[in-house]
Amino acid sequence: MYAILGLLIGIGLGIFLQPSLPVWLQPYLPIAIVAALDAIFGGLRAYLERSFSDKVFAVSFVSNVLIAALIVWVGDQIGVGAQLSTAVVVVLGIRIFTNAAAIRRALFHA
Repeated sequence: MYAILGLLIGIGLGIFLQPSLPVWLQPYLPIAIVAALDAIFGGLRAYLERSFSDKVFAVSFVSNVLIAALIVWVGDQIGVGAQLSTAVVVVLGIRIFTNAAAIRRALFHA
C-alpha cells in the first residue's frame, strides 16, 4: 500500500514540478529506466514465487541502474556508446521478457 501511495505521490510531483534533466545525463536516463524495469519485473517474479527479499530487491534495483549506466558511460568514453547502449537494452529486454513470461505462468498457469 505504501509503495503504491509513494508511486502516486511521485508521479503527481513529477507532473506538477516538471523537473529538468541536465543535458550530460540525458543519454543515461533511458538505460536507467530499462534497468529499473528489469529489477521491478524480477522483484514481481520473486514475489509470485514466494522468494522475494526487500534487501535483494533494493540492491538489485540500484546495482542494475548503476552498472547499466557505467557500461554506457564506458562506451561513450571509448567511442562506442550507441552500440553499448543497444547491447544493454537488448540484454535487459531479454531479462524483462523472461521475467514477464514467468509472471504470466505464475498468474495464469499457462
